Amino acid sequence: MSGAMSWPFLRLYMLALLYFSANALLNVIIPLQGAAWGASSTTIGLVMGAYMLTTMFFRPWAGHLIQKHGPVKVLRLVLLVNGTALILYTCTGLGGYLMARILQGICTAFFSMALQIGIIDALPEKERSQGISFYSLFTYIPGVIGPVLALGLWQTGGMDSFTLILVAIAVCTGLFGYSVKMDKEKAPSEQATSRSGVFHSFGQIVKNRFLFRCSVLMLSASIVFGAVTTFMPLYGEQLNSGSAGIYLMLQAAVVVASRFVLRKRIPSDGRWHSWFIMGTMLLVTLASACISLSSELGSMLLYAGAILMGIAQALLYPTLTTYLSFVLPSPNRNVLIGLFIAMADLGVSLGGVAMGPIADYLSYSTMYMICAIVSMMMVIFAYERKGGMAASNSYHIREREGDV
Repeated sequence: MSGAMSWPFLRLYMLALLYFSANALLNVIIPLQGAAWGASSTTIGLVMGAYMLTTMFFRPWAGHLIQKHGPVKVLRLVLLVNGTALILYTCTGLGGYLMARILQGICTAFFSMALQIGIIDALPEKERSQGISFYSLFTYIPGVIGPVLALGLWQTGGMDSFTLILVAIAVCTGLFGYSVKMDKEKAPSEQATSRSGVFHSFGQIVKNRFLFRCSVLMLSASIVFGAVTTFMPLYGEQLNSGSAGIYLMLQAAVVVASRFVLRKRIPSDGRWHSWFIMGTMLLVTLASACISLSSELGSMLLYAGAILMGIAQALLYPTLTTYLSFVLPSPNRNVLIGLFIAMADLGVSLGGVAMGPIADYLSYSTMYMICAIVSMMMVIFAYERKGGMAASNSYHIREREGDV
């Protein structure tokens, strides 16, 4: 095998699988344990949201520091801190959970940026989308069995086993991560590594129309993804039919299958494909509506929502990330991609922090219907006239070739 499926890249994907295995369990256990301790949906949302909110703040700095110092030393330190965070879950209460989520958020910012920047830089342009898709695919594989395992541990009182599993994940991830080798990168330029350049890049979220459009779409979709991840275990307990564990397992399985089957369908030409992205956002809309209505219409609608949401998750992130890898200016591309991923993190965080109070004051069903309305607005936002976008893309293609 070669390209995105060669052995060096497979080792990176496998490391991502190990690293994110704990989250597949924690995303179910934390809300259930929090509710058992008497915490409200707002409090649970804050604890869950702290993870991605912290990640969001550290993404741009991660891209800057990794490019300046190289990924190997950073990666090894990150794995050590991540192991400490996982052990915190085994011996603390809700306050300790919050601290552990914050530590995990910092680690994830550096871990995922190191791997994704390495993949983008190492692969030829035509294979970038496949590399990003495979990376994302392996981060979702634990979600296929993790939710069901977590529910089984919770319902049978097997929290001692949960502790052993977290410790095993921490040790295995650390040992495997220390054995992974990365090619030494060439020294970055002054422009790429200056601290003022990082500050300047924050304004590009609004100034750069490509980054702005992709960030708004990813932020909105991620709010929905975060609301599902955070509150589905609690929403499932209120349903007359249907299982939250089966929903989360089915959604993750669809993400994995779609990332593999549809990887070559994801655009990798640096052009904005309006109808493709509009269709993906429509899937998010329909999935949210299905989840909302399943409280009245039954489990089949819930599982239909899982399938639609899984396909949307599989397509949206690699599509937008690959597009930005073409159109963003190369001197600070890594930092700008870090800002884009930070918007995805912010969305997931808001899915818990902002949607928790709505669930408290209204209901989970109403909250998911609001998600559907927001997603429908993004279907319209994703539209771009072909002529105008083609001209912009043509400029960036010529810029890469040195003609402008």
